Amino acid sequence: MANSNPLRSADDPRLSRIAGPSALVIFGVTGDLSRKKLMPAVYDLANRGLLPPGFALVGFARRDWADRDFVEIVREAVRKHARTPFREETWDQLVQGIRFVQGQFDDPEAYARLKQTVDALDRERGTMGNHAFYLSIPPRSFPEVARQLSSSGLVDRAADEGPWRRVIIEKPFGHDLESARQLNDALESAFPADAIFRIDHYLGKETVQNILSLRFANAMYEPIWNRNYVDHVQITMAEDIGVGGRAGYYDGVGAARDVIQNHLLQLLALTAMEEPISLSAEHLRAEKEKVLEAVRLPDDLGAASARGQYAGGWQGGELVSGFLDEEGMDPQSRTETYAAMKLLVNTRRWADVPFYLRTGKRLGRRVTEIAVVFRKEPGELFGKSETTEQGSNALVIRVQPDEGITMRFGAKVPGTAARVRDVTMDFGYGHAFTEASPEAYERLILDVLLGDAPLFPRQREVELSWRILDPVEQHWASRDEPLEQYAPGSWGPDSADELLARDGRAWRRP
Repeated sequence: MANSNPLRSADDPRLSRIAGPSALVIFGVTGDLSRKKLMPAVYDLANRGLLPPGFALVGFARRDWADRDFVEIVREAVRKHARTPFREETWDQLVQGIRFVQGQFDDPEAYARLKQTVDALDRERGTMGNHAFYLSIPPRSFPEVARQLSSSGLVDRAADEGPWRRVIIEKPFGHDLESARQLNDALESAFPADAIFRIDHYLGKETVQNILSLRFANAMYEPIWNRNYVDHVQITMAEDIGVGGRAGYYDGVGAARDVIQNHLLQLLALTAMEEPISLSAEHLRAEKEKVLEAVRLPDDLGAASARGQYAGGWQGGELVSGFLDEEGMDPQSRTETYAAMKLLVNTRRWADVPFYLRTGKRLGRRVTEIAVVFRKEPGELFGKSETTEQGSNALVIRVQPDEGITMRFGAKVPGTAARVRDVTMDFGYGHAFTEASPEAYERLILDVLLGDAPLFPRQREVELSWRILDPVEQHWASRDEPLEQYAPGSWGPDSADELLARDGRAWRRP
C-alpha cells in the first residue's frame, strides 16, 4: 500500500498505513459528531482498504437499541455523509463487526456488557484485544468513563506488554490551566500518557499539514521566513453562522477558549516552528512546544486584545437573531462570540514580528487562513504615485473551505505608465491533484489505530496554550462592562480594527 501520510517518508521501512487488528468503541455514538464525521470516516477508511478485514465498531449510548438498530443508524450515516461511494462489498465486510452496548456512563453493569462484547469480538473477528475508546461526550464525563474503563478491566494502565488500549478525546481540553491538569490526571489514572490522543480536527486537514511541506520542502521560502522579511502574520478562523442550538454549551466558553486556545495556537506553532529533526511525533512536538513556550503577551492586554458579541440584523438577505437573543442564552451573558489578540514569539527568527489571531461567528464569510504579510519594498524605483495600487506582498495559506495557497505580489499594469498593481498566483488542491483529500477524521482515526501521533497535541502543548490564554481571559473577566456589539455579516467589532490600527496595520479582507 502506498504511503498516503504526507508527514512520513515513503522510504521508511516501518511504514504500513493499513491498521492492524483492532476495535473502535465510540461513547456518545448518538451525537452529531459520531453520525456526521466518525461513522462515515470509519466507512471511508474501510472503502480505501485501510482497515483490516476483522475490524470492529462498537457503539455505547443510553438508547435501548439492539445491534440491528445500530447497524441501520450507521448505514444511514454512511449513506448521507461518507466521502467515498457506497459499495455493498465494503459494507458487508464492515457490518459483520458492528455491535451496540446500551448503558449509562456511570453504570458498572454496562461496562461489564461492553467487556463481554469486545472479548467476543476478539475471538470472532480477531481484533486481538486492541481497543480504542473514542469519548465523543462532554468533557465532564471523561473522569467517570476513565474510572469505569479501569475498574471493569477494559483497560489496565499497569500492563507493559500485550494488546494496546488507547483513548481519544475531543476539545475542549479543560477551560483553563488548572482544569486541564485535573482532566489529564483523571485520564492518566487509566491510560499511559502516550495512549491519550487529543483530537484537533484542524490538524488533520491537508492544508495544515502542507505548511510543513511548503516551508521545508521548498528552497524559496525558508530564506525569507523570518523577521528580516516578514512584517506580521494574521491567523483567521471566521464563521458566517451563529451559535444556533449550541447556546447552552457556548455560554461561558466563548470564542477564545473554543478556537484560539487550540486551533489557532496550533496553527501559530506550525507557522513559527523551526525545522524538526524528523517528521516523527516526538520531534514535531518538541518544535511546537518551543514556539508555544516562547509566546509572549504584550504588557497592555487591553490594547492587545478585542472581543465582542454579534448583534441581530440582516445577513445574506436573512434576518438573524443577536447572540443575546438566541434560544437558551442568558441575556446578561458576557461571553464573547468574537475574539482577537496580538501575540509575540520571543525567538531570534520572530523577534518583534506580531502574530494577530482572530476568530468569530456571524462574520463576513466562512474562512480559515494563515496570511504571512511581508515588509514593504524599501526601494523607490517605482515612484509613490505609481505604486499606490500595490499593497504588501503576502503568502496566504487557505485551510478552508477552498484549500490552497495564494501569493500576492505587484505586477506592472499594461500601458505606457509604470503603474504597479497587486495580482495573485493561486494553487488549489482541487485543481492541482486528481486524488481527493481524505477527510480530517479519516486521517486522525487511522493514526490512532496505528499509534501514530504527529498530529495530536500532548498535555505539554495544552498547558502551554492555556498559559498564553489564561491571562487574557482574566483581564477580560476583570472588566465589568457590556461587550461591544458588531453587525452580522461584518468582520467584527471596531475594537478589533483599532488593535491593528495602533500598529499602523489593518486586517486582511479574506
